[in-house]
Amino acid sequence: MQVNQSKSQFVAVASIAAELSAVMEVAKEISLAAANAKAIAFRAGEKAKGFQPITDFINELAKETIELVNNINEYAFHLYRLTVNEQRMTEACKRFEKVGQLAVGARYADSLTASLQEVRLRTQLCHREFIHQVSELLIKLADVMHPARAARVIAANSRIEASQAGEYLQSLQAVAESVDNAAQIINDKVHKCRSALTIINVAE
Repeated sequence: MQVNQSKSQFVAVASIAAELSAVMEVAKEISLAAANAKAIAFRAGEKAKGFQPITDFINELAKETIELVNNINEYAFHLYRLTVNEQRMTEACKRFEKVGQLAVGARYADSLTASLQEVRLRTQLCHREFIHQVSELLIKLADVMHPARAARVIAANSRIEASQAGEYLQSLQAVAESVDNAAQIINDKVHKCRSALTIINVAE
């Protein structure tokens, strides 16, 4: 049971790391889209006057997402270390138990009891800390959803402003589409991260 649990934790943490890496790349793409939109809006002048402040919002959302993902990566790395430690202590428990069984009736067999209890206690504490960190990570993942939702709203406003940009219409609409698509990808990736956490057996 404990072995399967540890495997689930490793799989979950690995999955989260992969999805977060993808989110980071998408956030960088949003930042690039903001820079492109700013350049287009500058060339369009009065025709895209309403689009210019939107580019700043897009860039800020990208920065916020990158900052949040960097923070979440720290949590994910901490989860990985906790999983490694728990795995090691679980293996230590097994070895102590095996030695204890072999030492039944031996003169100093009781001397193993205290060490075994200590290792078991450390394993339990490590797992409880893992559960706590999973809860914290779920909150952080929820935070990433906020800029993704905001980006979709901004993308909708961008389409409206782009419609008034004359010959720059298609270029600015392409920016709006890229932001909207990026926001949807981030949303999907975050949901996958949350799903990865649900496979962990956090039962005490």
